[in-house]
Amino acid sequence: MSTRALRTAASGMYAQQLNIEVVSNNIANINTTGFKKNKADFQDLMYQEVNINPLTSETPGVEQTTTSKIQIGNGVKPAASSKIFIQGDITQTNNQLDLAIQGDGFFQVRRADGTFAYTRDGSFKLNADGKIVTSSGFQLEPGFVLPQDIESLQIGKDGSVVANLVGGGNNVLGTIELARFMNNAGLMAIGDNLYVETPASGQPIIGTAGDQGFGTINQGYLEASNVDIVEEMIAMIAAQRAYEINSKTVKTVEEMMTMANNLKRG
Repeated sequence: MSTRALRTAASGMYAQQLNIEVVSNNIANINTTGFKKNKADFQDLMYQEVNINPLTSETPGVEQTTTSKIQIGNGVKPAASSKIFIQGDITQTNNQLDLAIQGDGFFQVRRADGTFAYTRDGSFKLNADGKIVTSSGFQLEPGFVLPQDIESLQIGKDGSVVANLVGGGNNVLGTIELARFMNNAGLMAIGDNLYVETPASGQPIIGTAGDQGFGTINQGYLEASNVDIVEEMIAMIAAQRAYEINSKTVKTVEEMMTMANNLKRG
């Protein structure tokens, strides 16, 4: 019984250690553009039936009695770490290449190997070839090449991209399309503020901003992290207390085992 209690307490300590790691990652990314916080999920382990009546039919010379059993759990296990895709605050930057999505949807970017990734980070840049790229150099899709005589860039809420040229006139370059998924929580984060599709997320649904459930694109704004520092601090304190209680359980069981051993020696 004592070893079971030790294993149970150890599983609780391990679970809370992972919980602290998830919370610390959220806090570390409080200023990361478009970051979505994580939440650790846990499940209880399988249960074991324990006989609480020592006088059973198996005891020689003792009249048969009704056996009573109770279920005792074996601890906890980490089940998943899921992304919470609630909207972050929209902040104004007045940078014409900063874009924020108000509502559902992701920007599509093409990685170096030609595959697509998805992001809520709209802090785009201009590379030497006149293409709109992420901070890591991945091209925003569909690709645009800005003319050399461009004076300013206008991006509408529907994603339409218009280049205003020096000396007057304009050039319609195309439309930034958004992607959304049936299950955003099923996306896999790969770093660089990027996500890739998985079987759990489903295939991307491509559409126009502001249409059919897609959010709108706002030029000159960025979406901040959706991490609530007060909420994360409370979660960290709760995890710390839970870890402490589990460690005290280990100490208590160790003391009980010591007392039992002393009784046997006596």
